[in-house]
Amino acid sequence: MTAKDLNTRFEEAVAMADEMSQASLPQDVQLRLYAYYKQATFGTLDPSKTSTYHLRDAFKTNAWMQISHLSSDEAKELYIEAILALANKK
Repeated sequence: MTAKDLNTRFEEAVAMADEMSQASLPQDVQLRLYAYYKQATFGTLDPSKTSTYHLRDAFKTNAWMQISHLSSDEAKELYIEAILALANKK
């Protein structure tokens, strides 16, 4: 599989996610998707550039840090899998 194929599939998964209602997703799923997306699009989090003054931001930062060992491509694959699994449940 080429990088273009992965990027195309990732963009399609992001479009599918945009159509989903956040209210219908448990918070742990939302955090996991957020972390995969951030890792896929921005790479590994630099903790020195984060602010954890708000509890919500702290949870998001923690979720991202937990998967910081993943490459961008691995995060894209996991994001795609998670979105497709959610879409198939409906």
